[in-house]
Amino acid sequence: MAGVTGRPIRLAIVDDDPLVRTGLRILMGGSPDIDLVGEAADGTEVDALADAHWPDVVLMDIRMPTVDGLVATQRLRARPSPPHVIVLTTFNADEHVLDALRAGASGFLLKDTPPLEIIAAVRTVAAGSATLSPAVIRQLIDHVADPAAGPRRLGARDRLSRLTEREREVALALGRGWSNAEIATALRMSVPTVKGHVSRLLTKLDLNNRVQVALLVHDAELL
Repeated sequence: MAGVTGRPIRLAIVDDDPLVRTGLRILMGGSPDIDLVGEAADGTEVDALADAHWPDVVLMDIRMPTVDGLVATQRLRARPSPPHVIVLTTFNADEHVLDALRAGASGFLLKDTPPLEIIAAVRTVAAGSATLSPAVIRQLIDHVADPAAGPRRLGARDRLSRLTEREREVALALGRGWSNAEIATALRMSVPTVKGHVSRLLTKLDLNNRVQVALLVHDAELL
């Protein structure tokens, strides 16, 4: 089996815990469609890692001693043809997770996620989808006290007001965590038409992925 490009998915790991890196290395070693191309112990090393190995997906620890996963994610996502990033955390209410998602991460995993789900998440993200459900987004928002919620709500509603009625319906569906097939059924469209709407949404809103659209919808408090 190979990735969507016809070759194995190039994966890199950034985590300051050598035991975590070892466990992930062993786990990924059993997947012929995933090629672990590099590792780093801190966010300071992400640029060199990306330059040397050009990963498709990076598993990124959110808490590291020198440069954390948030800053490292911002650095990676600012690169031309950036890799997809999945942030790793120990706590499902980590206050930095939302910031990492807004910075362009395609989702997050708890470090105690079952091995098969971690492998599936890497494949999902490499294919251009996200690994974060709206239930998790709501849980994070419920746990994170944010004094900027009011201004951000107004900003999010202003951005969403630029959408057509149909685009807005698709955005709300993404906020609910629906797949393209589910959106197509609910809105009576073909899957290719849904994909086209999602692509235009990302361009019009200047966002990287579906997770960021879902966050914007939740910031606007439309669900």
